[in-house]
Amino acid sequence: MSSLKKYKKLNASAEITTLNTASMAKATGNLYETVVIISKRSNQIAQELKQELSDELASYTCSQDNLEEIFEDEVQIDLSRKYERLPKPSMLAVKEYLEGRIIFNKPTDTPAPEASEGTVV
Repeated sequence: MSSLKKYKKLNASAEITTLNTASMAKATGNLYETVVIISKRSNQIAQELKQELSDELASYTCSQDNLEEIFEDEVQIDLSRKYERLPKPSMLAVKEYLEGRIIFNKPTDTPAPEASEGTVV
C-alpha cells in the first residue's frame, strides 16, 4: 500500500487541536520524551512521503518539448496536490501516537565501559 493511501486512512485532523499533555505523557512518563518520539516519527513520515512523491514525479519527467508536456504538467500538479492535501506529518505522527501505533524503545542506561590502558575512547 502506498504511503499516501496509508496516511489518508489514518483520518488525522489537519486542524490544530488542544491535547491533554498529562495523558500523552503516560506511556513514557515524561512529556519531553513523548515530544521527541512524535517528532522523530514525524520526520520519518515526511521523508517517506517526500521520497514517494519524488519517485512518482520522476516517472512523468520527459525531455521532449511538445503538446503532451502540458498534459504531463497537469498530471504532476494533480499528483502534488494530493500530497499537499494530507495533514502535516506532525499531525499524522500525533494521531499515530494517540492510537498506539508508534513502537518505541527506551535505551537502557548502562555505563560506558572503562577505558583500559592503551585503548582510545
